Amino acid sequence: MIDVLWEDNHLMFVNKAAGIPVQGDSTGDTHLLQMAEEYIRVKYKKPGAAYVGLIHRIDRPVSGIVLFAKTSKALVRLNEIFKEKENIKIYHCLTTEQLPDTEGTLEHFLGKDSNTHRALTYNKQKAGAKKAILHYKLLANRGTKFLYQIHLETGRFHQIRAQLAKVGSPILGDLKYGANEALPDRSIALHARQLITPHAVKTNPEISVIAPYPKKQWWQLFNDSPKKSDPKKRH
Repeated sequence: MIDVLWEDNHLMFVNKAAGIPVQGDSTGDTHLLQMAEEYIRVKYKKPGAAYVGLIHRIDRPVSGIVLFAKTSKALVRLNEIFKEKENIKIYHCLTTEQLPDTEGTLEHFLGKDSNTHRALTYNKQKAGAKKAILHYKLLANRGTKFLYQIHLETGRFHQIRAQLAKVGSPILGDLKYGANEALPDRSIALHARQLITPHAVKTNPEISVIAPYPKKQWWQLFNDSPKKSDPKKRH
């Protein structure tokens, strides 16, 4: 069942469960785009296939906000917004190792190994690698688990996962990037927590949507932690 956080005639914000692909892949598993189309078809009694435009993706083992367009015009506008980085994407993640400071910036260069489907992380420029920048802030810790807020300045393949692993703080459950053990549901503790974006209709106000944490014990430890982001500026 799809978890719709907010919608109007143009946009639909969905809280994706970990383990569900955003769109079809080689597994043939039911994907979020299919679920969104079916939700629209049933809710609005559409006689045929419903239109849902895919704007962006998050990794299959990651949970949290995915934004869809409900009209082709909205899709065009939202593609522009994402391309120009006019929105703010906030992630929350759990690690078992602390990052270098309670608040800071990580800057690396990321490439991609197509054979292993893994990001390659470098401290200096390499041929084919692109600059990757994120800003982090420690929100809370419970024993050996640390909750961080991540504000992406760039949007590279596996960026958060790769950059945190590079500095010795892999995301909880992320075996691909050096975590010690898998989580029981094979997810990783990375959650697309908040999206702040201009509306597809330019005269409409900016929208800020927050996705509740998954109902998993490792996330529920932090249910009393800060709810909203406080990015100091739009980087």
